[in-house]
Amino acid sequence: MTVGAASSDTLIAGRALSLWVLTDGKIGDDVQCLAVAGALSPDFEKRVIAPHPPWQWLAPWGPIDPRDAPRRQESPIAPPFPDLLIASGRRAVPYARAVKRASGGKTFVVIMKDPRIAPRHADLIWAPKHDRLTGANVVSTLTSPHGLAVKLAEARENPAPVIAKLPKPMLGVVLGGPSGSARFSARATAALTQKILEAKKNFASLAVVASRRTPADLLRAVGEAVTGPDVYVWDGAGDNPYIDILANANALIVTADSHNMMSEAVATGTGVYAWRPPGLANKLGWFVDELEGLGAVRSLEGEVASFAGAPIDATNEIASEIKRRVARGRSKGRPFVEGI
Repeated sequence: MTVGAASSDTLIAGRALSLWVLTDGKIGDDVQCLAVAGALSPDFEKRVIAPHPPWQWLAPWGPIDPRDAPRRQESPIAPPFPDLLIASGRRAVPYARAVKRASGGKTFVVIMKDPRIAPRHADLIWAPKHDRLTGANVVSTLTSPHGLAVKLAEARENPAPVIAKLPKPMLGVVLGGPSGSARFSARATAALTQKILEAKKNFASLAVVASRRTPADLLRAVGEAVTGPDVYVWDGAGDNPYIDILANANALIVTADSHNMMSEAVATGTGVYAWRPPGLANKLGWFVDELEGLGAVRSLEGEVASFAGAPIDATNEIASEIKRRVARGRSKGRPFVEGI
């Protein structure tokens, strides 16, 4: 059903348009959709879908769960339909298509990431460049959207006490975990831990934060190796200091297994050292290579020291392209995509 519902208004081509975000609630999908929606409007509706088997298995190719038909009052896609819908995740794709049909083509549908179906099923698709998705209605950027700009500024102004008390320069470490073919074996864990231990010598303090995918063995190994009065390792208790570490570190070590994590790190303008776990997917390796070419990232080899780069943030670029295409479609006065 609707989450955080409120009538939403984003001004495009002189008109206030309503906006939905549609996902199945997965954090990776939510982060990107909410970032772009927030760049378009401070007010929007977030709608969460939860299809039952076998409908969830058939996504993105099949129909929606019949229980969620738009005509049903309790449906997560019950009308009035929005002018603009931003969706992500394979389970959300059939629902985005259903809204497009039920609205008579009047809803402009944006799908974040490769929908795994023909691009014609959306008015606009955003995908990271490493996915190599092409088409007249496809826009690609090197990094992913995240909407951290305001949060980073706030965290610099008023950092969490556990981070504020650490002396500068501070080294921040962001740990990921197994993803796709990337693996964090005992040998890889030992190698990364040693890299962090060596890098720590060049900084007055160290702050470490783990993701939901971080293996317990990795977090424990790092925590045991870098003990000291000027070391903070988040153990999962209390508020997550992730944003505070990103905002206040003088250099960052980030594991390269997550496109989102790397994208958020380079948005800070702080120098980032990427550690590539064994088995890292080729497309993520290419992504890190590109960031290195831009001077935003360095390899975690040799000496680690503070350096600065221009912040890279694709959020507003994506939002601007959506505005441009919506305005162009509105000026034509007809449904955006036919035959969906």
